[in-house]
Amino acid sequence: MQRLEGRIALVTGAGSGIGRAIVKACAGAGAAVYVTDVDLAAAEAVAGDIKAAGGKAEAMAMDVSRGQDVSAVFRAVDQAHGRIDVLVNNAGLNVRSDFRHMSDADWVKIREVNLDGVVRIARDGFELLRKSQRGSLVNVASIMAERGLRQLTAYSATKGAVAALTKGLAVEYASFGIRVNALAPGFVETALTARALKNPGIQKALLDSTPMRRFGLPEEIAAAAVFLASDEASYITGAVLAVDGGMSASL
Repeated sequence: MQRLEGRIALVTGAGSGIGRAIVKACAGAGAAVYVTDVDLAAAEAVAGDIKAAGGKAEAMAMDVSRGQDVSAVFRAVDQAHGRIDVLVNNAGLNVRSDFRHMSDADWVKIREVNLDGVVRIARDGFELLRKSQRGSLVNVASIMAERGLRQLTAYSATKGAVAALTKGLAVEYASFGIRVNALAPGFVETALTARALKNPGIQKALLDSTPMRRFGLPEEIAAAAVFLASDEASYITGAVLAVDGGMSASL
């Protein structure tokens, strides 16, 4: 039996990178998936790939920083299925800047997606997860929640908040049959990290601090997400799982 057979999964920021890998992995594990992204064309392309491979997928536009977008998507899922079994809070962004030069507008932009969006999805998706009776909420934090790196201070602050939020929600939601966990990826080869990873100096420094001496792949993060969403993790809640090639162990 496939790990997520018969389940309804929704992934935010699923049009590219880690989100794309996660929603494809959920579909491959048997779930009917909602591919949501601020870029509808990207979401539709991913949904098309899933359907071409024999999976069930629907693409929907959603900007997690807009409450009306989130409400509209959740209403559509409720009308179609009456529940969500797997909800993955993946949407995120970064604006690279030394913190002392960061504008209020850039800080708000990062916070509205990386933290406020996660809060909104976790809060407004509660009833649909509760109706599942085996709901799993997976937040995508980051290893940067535990360490500092130049031009990632604001990003790190939001991801640290996501890790703390995960633990609080795990306690609050447990009595409703909802497990809440987070992933803390290390440096993964995606469009979000491409600029930094192409810099030889930064690349060497990051690889030197990663015991496995390589960057991660989106599919490796996706495999961990499917595990946390599945019954194999039925007694795991409140965990922040590092998927980082050993970087956090070497701090």
